Amino acid sequence: MLTRPRLFSEPSGSFFLLGPRGTGKSSLLKARHPKSPYVDLLDAETERELLARPERLRQRVSASPKRVPVVIDEVQRVPALLDAVHSLIEQEGRSFILSGSSARKLRRGGTNLLGGRAALRTLGPYVAAELGATFDLDLALQFGLIPLVVEAPDPADVLRSYAGLYVREEVRAEALVRNHGDFARFLEAVAFSHGAQLNVAALARECDITRKTAEGYLGVVDDLLLGVRVPVFSRRAARALTVHPKFYFFDTGLYRALRAAGPLDRPEEIAGPALEGLVFQHLRAWVAAHPDHSLHFWRTRSGVEVDFVVYGPREFVAIEVKHGARRRSSDLAALHAFASDYPEARTALLDRATRHEVEHGVTCLPVATFLKRLQPERSLAEALSAE
Repeated sequence: MLTRPRLFSEPSGSFFLLGPRGTGKSSLLKARHPKSPYVDLLDAETERELLARPERLRQRVSASPKRVPVVIDEVQRVPALLDAVHSLIEQEGRSFILSGSSARKLRRGGTNLLGGRAALRTLGPYVAAELGATFDLDLALQFGLIPLVVEAPDPADVLRSYAGLYVREEVRAEALVRNHGDFARFLEAVAFSHGAQLNVAALARECDITRKTAEGYLGVVDDLLLGVRVPVFSRRAARALTVHPKFYFFDTGLYRALRAAGPLDRPEEIAGPALEGLVFQHLRAWVAAHPDHSLHFWRTRSGVEVDFVVYGPREFVAIEVKHGARRRSSDLAALHAFASDYPEARTALLDRATRHEVEHGVTCLPVATFLKRLQPERSLAEALSAE
């Protein structure tokens, strides 16, 4: 898969690179490390060989110079390889790049995570700054920004395949669920929670499964890196806050592909969460490049909600996302409530309007402008500035 340059900064030394299929991990690593030994565990013969004898990894890399890292693709398929990797790091001073599209076996215990000798990085969909002048907000809202989809001649067809075949293949490859029909219905049901608080009991009722099964399915979505739960911002809380996290699929295109729609659905019921999800994935990418910062939302028990709060030593920003092109004073109400509790925070409204202005202390900015400006090496303040 051909991909354009990514705004991804590699750490020095060994690291894990996790991300869903189709986000360009393999292409990125092959382009950046053309002289590195490359162990592809999607190749059936290679997988069988190293499953049988993980120690054969030492023979595979022995002829390569130690100055280049060894790349192991889809490392979760042979978790026992990590013992051999650990040994080669300790005894020979080698470095490794370990990519994976599932974190289940790496999270569930019993797996050697190299004793902190490897950093953890993630690679997600494209961000608008990587697409430059070719970024189109309406196309991004319709098809998302998964590189495999964006670069395809027919994005709609590839997205349908991604949402169906890829998800089923991943689930079956790791034998994650017993009833694939129940899981498919669950994915459709949880799509209605994209950009909303999770209600596990309601999901279970909708799918006619037990709450425990629904929680297990959510764990599968987490482990396959398909969805993310965003916690509530509760630091120095001055009001009673909700405790349930919000849920987002990792890409708004996946949400659009899974979210069932019919004549009873109003367009804004789908378009609003799609836009919020697109902003989420950009903020998530920014936070991934600034691991001392975290991403939250804010919601009081009375229902006052701010979509996103980025908090860290250099940034404290509250962001509200609106799909409308006309700004109303009511759009700023939640941000004003947040600012009254946290006067230290910068507040911003992102919408489909065309003007950049400051209203009552709130920066109001076209969402497309913000997304294009947001880059890992820039601050959120720069992305929100009037320049």
